[in-house]
Amino acid sequence: MRREQLTGVVLAGGRARRLGGIDKGLLAYRGRPLIRYALQALEPLCGEILINANRNLADYRRFGHPVVPDALPDFQGPLAGILAAMQQAETPCLLVVPCDSPRLSATLLARLPAALDDGHDIAIAHDGQRLHPVVMALRTHLADDLAAWLAAGRHKIDRWAGRHRWTAVDCSDHPDAFLNVNTPEDLHGTR
Repeated sequence: MRREQLTGVVLAGGRARRLGGIDKGLLAYRGRPLIRYALQALEPLCGEILINANRNLADYRRFGHPVVPDALPDFQGPLAGILAAMQQAETPCLLVVPCDSPRLSATLLARLPAALDDGHDIAIAHDGQRLHPVVMALRTHLADDLAAWLAAGRHKIDRWAGRHRWTAVDCSDHPDAFLNVNTPEDLHGTR
């Protein structure tokens, strides 16, 4: 898939309850804000990048990409951020990553949109043990279906994806790439 067909999305719109509500994307990990790692992984692959954030919007704008808040109120989870990005994107596909996975790389992420070329609508990373539903590529034509899913009060990514042509993308050769920074130990690299 060509760069101009792909919009990157960094999900930074959560409440970060496990870190005391601190906005994770702005926290320093090994001397850099966590969101920098996500942007660095997406930039070689995507013609446009959007940052989904619901707090500290001015701080996120400083990273040089449009900031898109959730279209729905009350922090309704990653699907709400994905929907907001789908409604904003001008490309046929999104490549989605969380702001708190600093070990993801462009090389690994490139596997996801490649899987869409095989006729799938959604491609989700699988580390050999489990799926990582917030590391995904998907087609933007699914926006209306996703909006209806959320309007019905549903929020589970895997259940929504399961209703469509989806595939698990083998990333088992890099299981450590899916570290999520959720605790102070993660943040300081002691885990």
